Amino acid sequence: MITVTDRAVSKLKELLAEQDEAGLYFRVFITKGGCDGFSYGMTFDSAPEADDQVIDRGDVRVLVDKTSSRLLDGAEIDYVSSVTAAGFAIRNPNAVSTCGCGHSFKTRDDAGEAQPCSETEETRA
Repeated sequence: MITVTDRAVSKLKELLAEQDEAGLYFRVFITKGGCDGFSYGMTFDSAPEADDQVIDRGDVRVLVDKTSSRLLDGAEIDYVSSVTAAGFAIRNPNAVSTCGCGHSFKTRDDAGEAQPCSETEETRA
């Protein structure tokens, strides 16, 4: 099971209210790649897929596909804000190591497909 903190729900309500399309979902997903093997991703989506896990927190609905759900089992999605940065953070108990940027990880059972940091940085630009 994946949990979403009150801070994350509050920020998601804010972001969803700014969108032109009503009824959007917030999708959290995992892709192979990144410095450590897997990378976190987040986007808005208009509808769930057949195998999505739907986390309903009042006005906020979070979608997680079946593969990502396995890698995120027990994770917590939070929103953090500090003097130097603000954004969503995922506390993932399945991650046995993470890269320095905190956006990439590997699990005990699956190392994903790591890419050198320079490659990862170029694809983000």
